[in-house]
Amino acid sequence: MGPNPTSSAEQINKMEYYGNIIAVTVDDLTGNNGGEAIMTRDNYLKLQQRGRINVLRSGRGYGSYALIEYASLPERFKTRFVAKYGNPDELMKKEQIGLPQDLKAQQFFYDHVLPNGERIPEPKQEEYTVNARVLNALQDMFNTQKAMRRACNNNTPIIWSNIFRASEELRETYHHTLPKSEARLRDKMREYAKTGYACLISGKFGNTNTLKITKAGERQIIALRRSKTPVYTLTQLFEEYNGIAEKKGWKPLRSENSLRQFLERPDIKPQWYDAVYGELASKQIYSRHNKTLMPTMRDSLWYGDGTKLNLFYKDYEGGKLVVKTAFVYEVADAFNDTLLGYAIGKSENFDLQYKAFRMAVETSGHKPYEIVTDNQGAQTSKVAQAFFASITSHVSRTTSPYNPQSKTIERLFGEFQRQILGQDWRFTGGNISAKDAWKINREFVEANKESLYTYDELLAAYAEARRKWNAVNGRLAAYQASVNPETEAVSQIDMVNLFWIRTDRPSKFTADGISIQYQKRKYTYEVLAADGKPDYEWRKVNTGKEFIVKFDPMKMDMAMLFEQTAAGLRYVTSAYPYLTVHRNIQEQKDGDMALIRQNDSENKRMRVQRRIENHSLEIEYGVAPEQNGLTTPALKGISESEFETFADAVAIVTPQDSPDTTDIGPFNKEMSNMDYNPLDAISRT
Repeated sequence: MGPNPTSSAEQINKMEYYGNIIAVTVDDLTGNNGGEAIMTRDNYLKLQQRGRINVLRSGRGYGSYALIEYASLPERFKTRFVAKYGNPDELMKKEQIGLPQDLKAQQFFYDHVLPNGERIPEPKQEEYTVNARVLNALQDMFNTQKAMRRACNNNTPIIWSNIFRASEELRETYHHTLPKSEARLRDKMREYAKTGYACLISGKFGNTNTLKITKAGERQIIALRRSKTPVYTLTQLFEEYNGIAEKKGWKPLRSENSLRQFLERPDIKPQWYDAVYGELASKQIYSRHNKTLMPTMRDSLWYGDGTKLNLFYKDYEGGKLVVKTAFVYEVADAFNDTLLGYAIGKSENFDLQYKAFRMAVETSGHKPYEIVTDNQGAQTSKVAQAFFASITSHVSRTTSPYNPQSKTIERLFGEFQRQILGQDWRFTGGNISAKDAWKINREFVEANKESLYTYDELLAAYAEARRKWNAVNGRLAAYQASVNPETEAVSQIDMVNLFWIRTDRPSKFTADGISIQYQKRKYTYEVLAADGKPDYEWRKVNTGKEFIVKFDPMKMDMAMLFEQTAAGLRYVTSAYPYLTVHRNIQEQKDGDMALIRQNDSENKRMRVQRRIENHSLEIEYGVAPEQNGLTTPALKGISESEFETFADAVAIVTPQDSPDTTDIGPFNKEMSNMDYNPLDAISRT
């Protein structure tokens, strides 16, 4: 499987920037390729002579061509230009949009199985996907450059230095790991065009070495990274440090990647970042932000906050009718106050936040550029912080008390209550301490509490109120029409990574399956074969192993098992709710008895297999009880005929000799010559 790069546009973009000015060429205007010419050559010369067009650059000199300011063209020629090529402003903006997503690459690295049967760890999947996206963009640049030269009858070769420069600019933004030399990058692009995504997977994958650097070595690296005289590239820094390390007797670094990982450590990066990118850039990352202007595009900033749901509802406690209120957690886009996701409950907790933000991402289809939540208990937990960080493209933070920014969603709640909820007689009124608090007739509410919403009716009424709010002045439509080129689209794989919860500690797969605790409930899973029955072969080699478990808290109908490796989590397999059967015959369903019988048979088969394989090992190394005047205990509960049936299917492998198998017949004969036969030891009771 490989990429299928396509040109950025079916029509060749006949423009370029001259400084910040959109410019066109004489051939663009007078050539008849792709359709009728915009103007004749005589038209062009007359306009030039009369000063009716602005010639930005003459066409004198080898390889040079004239550039004319598009805006200076008479309107009739602009109209023809747009009809032939398209709107210049829109076309040039498309050229400036960031890297497009490559969901095929993401899926390829997610599904890829390494020669050793393992999956690629998640951090490496992300790295390889970014590399593929960059190569797609560079290939588009190559194709466009080639087409432009062909259209202008320019036979000069492709300028690879421009492509290499673009690669290094993308490295600063996307932190890709493609080659850092022009020649190697050219080779990688050619390899990528021939073989596709697979060429991005390192042949040395998994050969990770622990980076050990002394404190003095750490300070040396940081000093070199901060150096201005000279300024070191990563390669130069790697070579310079290893030269110093050799002189001082330090252990040298084995790879540039090890150096990169060290420099990106959270405790190390702040020590050099300001020297490389400037103190202001460092401040943006490591200091609290103050924003005063609201976003001009969707998904740039999401606010999350909880408040009382200001509608009364009725309930019964001890048979008595009571009036209650609920709690709601809302996620809103600061672009135009569109409500994206929410959850309702009796109190604010992480579960409500999780449900609200999950709904928001599903509604948007993108990760927001930035998330801001209040600075209350549930938001500050480690679990919450990690969750918020995972669902943002760039920034996740909490507000500070008395920060004007923290009042934004409070203002939204206030307007929502005034315009929508306040129209319902069940409205509870605003904050009683607020100066503009709404006054309600509590006597009226008490007199009509039988007519209050039930809890389910409250949920439906609030959903309708949100719909009305999002419809005001086309709020939702405006949100949907907006585009934010710097936010990431969310795929199905992303939904698993973002919203499935992983256990903090590994859980052991036992004879009773693998169990996790979630919200004070225990959930048990097991691995099933293709026919939906327990996978006994998988159990044979994995019982007793520990796995990190990922699960969907909204469904709990499946769990994904991961192994912890040096390079990150590696997906192993999926597990499903543990199959259960009724113990009493009266309540057994179709298939229950068949499962019971299959389980009994498989367990016996595995016991016989283990007995034979283990006894073979004992014999090979001279430790069998029969070799030392003792007797191996019988397998209880297995008849002679059952043993013989299961034993016939067992093959013994002797690894040190060859992968050839040994039939059970010669094996039993060998044991008989020792005055022992496992069939004789079976209990016949």
